[in-house]
Amino acid sequence: MSNTISMAPAGYSSVPAGHVATVVTCLEMLEKPRVRQGELPAGVTLEVIDSTDMNRYRKLYRHVGEEWLWFSRIIMKDHKLAEILEDKNVVVYALQCDGKDIGILELDYRVAGECELAFFGLTSQATGKGLGRCLMDAAIFMVWNKPVSRFWVHTCTFDHPAALNFYIRSGFQPYAIQIEVAPDPRLTGYLPENAAPHIPLLKTGRG
Repeated sequence: MSNTISMAPAGYSSVPAGHVATVVTCLEMLEKPRVRQGELPAGVTLEVIDSTDMNRYRKLYRHVGEEWLWFSRIIMKDHKLAEILEDKNVVVYALQCDGKDIGILELDYRVAGECELAFFGLTSQATGKGLGRCLMDAAIFMVWNKPVSRFWVHTCTFDHPAALNFYIRSGFQPYAIQIEVAPDPRLTGYLPENAAPHIPLLKTGRG
């Protein structure tokens, strides 16, 4: 997946067959909002994932993100992923319920004075219970106890339809919109073809 950014022309643009396209909204928080430290419900804990436990990380990433077509860390080569996870400025947490991983929180401090909310999400079985709010409160509390002046995140139209408003309610403000086009991971074998059924699977184009 390329990180190249160019200006999209006005009007409609065709997406190559076998690819997917999503609209990405970038949001930032430039000061700490009013937020309580928050207490997790009984039986729910937040645990740092061992930076060398790539299998646990990939399993949780897939469990949370497969239905939303998360694929960047699935297609990433092991040595590249290890480079990120083992960086002392990257911290990954697993939200656990009764010993089972049910959510992911990845905080990336590699840019001085900033923190990127790299990944944030719950498994489908854990949604609708207020745990997302608890996890976000914990993230905001931890980040703004660090020497940062900017906390940022991006979300896209593949994510849960409530994600964008959730981030805005949490104190993030949109500052940019981008379009991302990439090979469909369901057609390249990284994800099953029945993943993210809300996103059309287009194997061939029409001329």
